[in-house]
Amino acid sequence: MNEIYSIGIDIGGTNTDVGLVNGNGKVISRANIKTGDYHDAVVYVDQISELIKQLLQNVDSALVSGIGIGAPAANYYSGNIENATNLNFKGVVPIRSLFEERFPYKVVFTNDANAATYGEMIYGGAKGMSHFIMYTLGTGIGSGIVIDGKLVYGADGLAGEMGHAILIPEGRECGCGNKGCVEKYASTSGIVLNCLELMPQFPDSILCSVPFEVMTGKTISDAAKKNDPLAIATYERTGYLLGIALANAVTFSSPEAIFLMGGPIQAGEVFLDPIRRSFKKHKLFIYDREIPILLSSLPTNDSAILGAAALTR
Repeated sequence: MNEIYSIGIDIGGTNTDVGLVNGNGKVISRANIKTGDYHDAVVYVDQISELIKQLLQNVDSALVSGIGIGAPAANYYSGNIENATNLNFKGVVPIRSLFEERFPYKVVFTNDANAATYGEMIYGGAKGMSHFIMYTLGTGIGSGIVIDGKLVYGADGLAGEMGHAILIPEGRECGCGNKGCVEKYASTSGIVLNCLELMPQFPDSILCSVPFEVMTGKTISDAAKKNDPLAIATYERTGYLLGIALANAVTFSSPEAIFLMGGPIQAGEVFLDPIRRSFKKHKLFIYDREIPILLSSLPTNDSAILGAAALTR
């Protein structure tokens, strides 16, 4: 019996990853480009198309089930990226139709966080769950919501943007135009801003000697592993705020579990512990059962590709 393959494309604010996935959910080859290098969507899609052709060189094209694409601000119904705040492509970009023009395969397109959520449901720790929420933490914050075993898309195909729920009224200005979004406090850039705000309280921190322009989430994570007090306080603050956001999300769908995915959670318990404590403190009392906060069980480097590829199954 011939093996069936699928193409998964993860369009992120920083990188775009493309992978060829087999029927067992294994990424057998991959490639990537820098998303930020492209301002013209047509040129960008042309470049990705060349990568796909290279990945398919040793595969019978008749055995490819389709192309799955996860992208920020993606509309499942229209197939468009609509006014993404973290991409250079402004306005409405018809990504699905651009790929359909170039390939004879089925093209399935959704929000990048929804794709990750679907991948967790098909290949990961959410197998068998009918109700769960996924938060993807990275350059921005996305989320996917599963109710009764189905992803929630809403009336316009854009449901699940809980990274843009207001956490701090009139707080930091977000790229979406609002102020105080969860994304501005718990994404990688939000963590850096939290660190900078707390810095005057910790003048002896090793982070005080790090120039702002080179400060990253990994810089702070590495410092936390050395028990730096500023780094620990940064994760305490970030975890507290994210825990509130997760508690608010529970009131919406009463999930079996909440999953976290992305670079910031690689910091480990120094971040996860304050998230769980804050979540428990702020969760509405009627949800007295245990609602675990779990890490994605998909391979870290492959999770987004697997999620996108799973859309074609």
